[in-house]
Amino acid sequence: MPAPQPAARDRTLAAAGLVTTYAFMLGFSDNYVRVVAAESGLWQFHLSRGLIAMALMLVLARLIGMKLRPKRLWAVAVRGGLQGFGVLIYFAAIAVLPVPVAAAGLFTAPIFVLLISALIFGERIGPVSILAVIMGFLGVLLVLGPSAFSGVSLVTTLLPVAGGLVYAFAMIATRRLCAEEEAGALVAAFFIALGLFGIIGLIVLQIWPLQPEPGPAGFVARGWVMPDLTYLAWMTMHAGVVALGTWFCTRAYLIADTGRVSVMEYVMLPAAAFWGYAIWGEVLGWQAWVGIALIAIAGGLITLAPKEAGAGLPAPQPLP
Repeated sequence: MPAPQPAARDRTLAAAGLVTTYAFMLGFSDNYVRVVAAESGLWQFHLSRGLIAMALMLVLARLIGMKLRPKRLWAVAVRGGLQGFGVLIYFAAIAVLPVPVAAAGLFTAPIFVLLISALIFGERIGPVSILAVIMGFLGVLLVLGPSAFSGVSLVTTLLPVAGGLVYAFAMIATRRLCAEEEAGALVAAFFIALGLFGIIGLIVLQIWPLQPEPGPAGFVARGWVMPDLTYLAWMTMHAGVVALGTWFCTRAYLIADTGRVSVMEYVMLPAAAFWGYAIWGEVLGWQAWVGIALIAIAGGLITLAPKEAGAGLPAPQPLP
C-alpha cells in the first residue's frame, strides 16, 4: 500500500538527522582529545572516561529502567574487552593523527569482519563483498600514504587499522556470543573494560615508569597526573557528549533500516575533518580523502549488498 511510504521516508530523514548530529558531536569531542593528551595520559583518560560514563549509566538505569545485568557474564566480558581494546588503540592514535584518518582506520572493521568470517569460520563471501574488501584495503593504503603523515612513524600510522581489526573481533563477538544481551549491559561492559585497561596501564607505569615526550606525543607513555579543574571539565564534556551522541545514534537504529543507518555513520569522517580544520587548521591531502572515500564505499557495499552465502554481518554498533 502506498500510504505508509511518506512516514517511512520521514523516519529515514529523522534517522539521518540524528546520525549527522551524533557524528558532528563525536567529531568535535574527539578533536579536543589532544587538549587532554597534552598534559595527561591515555590510561588516566580511559579510567576517568569509564568512571564518568558508568556514573551516567547508573543514573539512566535508575531513571528509565535501563538493564545493566548481563545474561552471560563471560561472553559480555569478552566482547567488552575486545571493543574497549579497539577503542583504546583508536584514542592512542587520535592524540597524534588527524581524527578523520584515525576514524577511517577504525571504520575498516566491517572489512575485517568479512575476512575473519571467511578465514576462521569458513563462511563463503560473494563477489560484491570481495570487491568491497579490495576497495577497502586500497583505501587504507592511500590513507597511510606518506603525503598524509609527514613526520609520523609507520607504527603510529598503523595504529587505527589495528584498532579496526580488534573492533572487528568485537563485532563478531556481538553476533556469536551476545545476540540475546541487553544493549545497556554491553555498553556498561565496554566502559568497565576501558576503566580496567586504564587501571592496569597506570599500575604498570607506576612500577616501570617511562619518560614521556612533551605534549600529545607522550600520551601513551604518561602515567598518573594530578587532575586539575580544566582536565575534569574537558573529561566531563567529552563523556557527556559521547553519551548523548551515542543515544542519538542508537535512536536512529531504532527508527530506520539498520543497513541505511550504518552507511550514514560514515558521515563521521567528513565531520571529523570539518572540526579538525575549524579547530586546528588541519587540511587532509587528496590522497587521504580518496582513501577515506574508498573505505566508506566499501563499508556501504558490505552493509547494503544482498547477503551472500552466509556472510551476514552483525548489527552495527555506534562508535563510542
